[in-house]
Amino acid sequence: MMISFVWAESVDHVIGIDGHLPWRLPNDMKRFKDVTMGHPIVMGRKTYESFPNGPLSNRLNIVISRNPDYQVAKGVILITNKKQLSDYVKPDEEIMVIGGEGIFKLFTNDVDRLYVTKIDHKFAGDTKMIKIDYNQFNLIEKKEGIMDDKNIYPYTFETYQKH
Repeated sequence: MMISFVWAESVDHVIGIDGHLPWRLPNDMKRFKDVTMGHPIVMGRKTYESFPNGPLSNRLNIVISRNPDYQVAKGVILITNKKQLSDYVKPDEEIMVIGGEGIFKLFTNDVDRLYVTKIDHKFAGDTKMIKIDYNQFNLIEKKEGIMDDKNIYPYTFETYQKH
């Protein structure tokens, strides 16, 4: 199984504040949807709870929580450790790990691909992205983001593959 991280971060690696994204960047939301659509997504409880409209459609939503009694919506899978992933995903599937910080930490040594939106702006936040050793990865795609009245911060979409 291939493990991919999908996230957006500010200049100083901020990824969240009070359980939400510190910015509005519709183009990043669109990329997130394009990248994750049709793939299983793996997240922690807080990330799951941050979705305003419940589980994300057309994706198998998998929540990792230490609490085996945590209640998730119908169709969402709850697991208590990463070994259980293989019970629900095919060996050749690309698994999208979408956060938060603790879940990224859990998969640090397993990650094969990185889909990151780097936002060239400083934001206040209480959650930072884990340290990633970019020496283990090759940049395979980089796209300058398009700024407009809805996407007011400079940003780039970058994709890295582990060598």
